[in-house]
Amino acid sequence: MAQRPPSAAVLVLHGGRENGTEPPPPGPLNLPGIRMRPFVRAVDRAARAAVGNVLVTPVRYGHRGWNGDRADPFHDAVAALDTLREEAGDDLPVVLLGHSMGARAALRAAGHPLVRGVVGLAPWCPPEDPVAQLADRDIVLVHSDRDRLTSPRATRSLTARARSAGARTCMVTVRGGDHAMIRRASAWHRLTTGLVTGLLGSGSLPGPVGAALALPPTAGATEGTLDLDLDLGPLRTRASSTRAGVPDAS
Repeated sequence: MAQRPPSAAVLVLHGGRENGTEPPPPGPLNLPGIRMRPFVRAVDRAARAAVGNVLVTPVRYGHRGWNGDRADPFHDAVAALDTLREEAGDDLPVVLLGHSMGARAALRAAGHPLVRGVVGLAPWCPPEDPVAQLADRDIVLVHSDRDRLTSPRATRSLTARARSAGARTCMVTVRGGDHAMIRRASAWHRLTTGLVTGLLGSGSLPGPVGAALALPPTAGATEGTLDLDLDLGPLRTRASSTRAGVPDAS
């Protein structure tokens, strides 16, 4: 019997290094990949319970690092999206979930026709990175205020730049967290699961996130920046919102 194509997909992109042309280490030696496994499991359970036939799968990298202008993981993400498009058609809604370097790759690949939104965890957001490809996409970036490897300030700046370029954006600050998302791990997992399923249209986004995504392009850099504990905690799904013309049932 032919396998039924998925009704939606989540592509997961783990972190990496600034430079490194060697392949990622295999299996349990690939620590950035291992760190994303709890997110894959949590999102898979929630999405399948809400929608049914949802594909949640990691993107395989050919190289360990970003590698300057080569932007290797970005091209890996696009190749994975192209494969999905060939297999499932042009109408498959996809959310990209990335951590650190993987979030940078997800943001760069968000212009692909299948992509509906991006959830970026502790993202690497250099100020020179483009944002035009994020227009008409839902972008939620989550960052610890104590991250020492990637910059929360740069994430806030990209959130505002992307909104000015026509994206629907929100930033959530996790106080007391860390780059590896080990501190307050359960909060990272719960928040991410709710954001991904909400962006897929298979659940309701937290109310303040929906309100932030609906801000006008002229909103300032600090607008749409939420505090996990003050604005979203405890993590209960609130009334669903229609995201600037994108209905919840996508």
